[in-house]
Amino acid sequence: MQVVNVTADAETFTCNAYLVLGDRPVLVDAGAMDGVVDVIREHTDSLDAVVLTHQHGDHVEQLDSVLDSFDSELAAYDDHPRRNTAIEDGDTVTIGDEEFEAIHTPGHADDHLAFVSDSTIFSGDVVVHDDGAFDYGSFGRTDMPGQSREELIESIREILDRMPDSVEHMYAGHGGEFHGDVRDVIETALERAEKREPKYPE
Repeated sequence: MQVVNVTADAETFTCNAYLVLGDRPVLVDAGAMDGVVDVIREHTDSLDAVVLTHQHGDHVEQLDSVLDSFDSELAAYDDHPRRNTAIEDGDTVTIGDEEFEAIHTPGHADDHLAFVSDSTIFSGDVVVHDDGAFDYGSFGRTDMPGQSREELIESIREILDRMPDSVEHMYAGHGGEFHGDVRDVIETALERAEKREPKYPE
């Protein structure tokens, strides 16, 4: 399974949007980078679906552009005017060449999903490898209205409970991708989140 970060060269703030190639080409999140459609076209002529981890602006700003360009299915947890497929906790989603379980992971966003296969996790913003706050195990911010550190902690625990030990590839909504002991990275993020300290101290 080949995974391409199609927003890697963005000069403005965006999430990581991942094009997953294989039997079923899928884009995980659309990002906020102008020209993302052109980058996708460098790798594939067809896109079966866009699958959303959540609908924060940095993840969906270019969604209409992508859907218009590829006539793709839109799959998401929360309602959206262009959603074709509703994804619920525990549903199976084919991304690239693998079957992924959708895990509802609120805290950073009420509609947040993580996607886990036997080898890979697309973790969105609930847990990341590195960002401006921490390296090797960080977590989504929970200091904005509607967010909850307690829910996020439970979501990270849920991922650990349901994620196979064989997972060794982590693609998060921000920061770098990680290949190796993904469970250790997520356990480190959980320990930091459980301290209940501000992620970004003033």
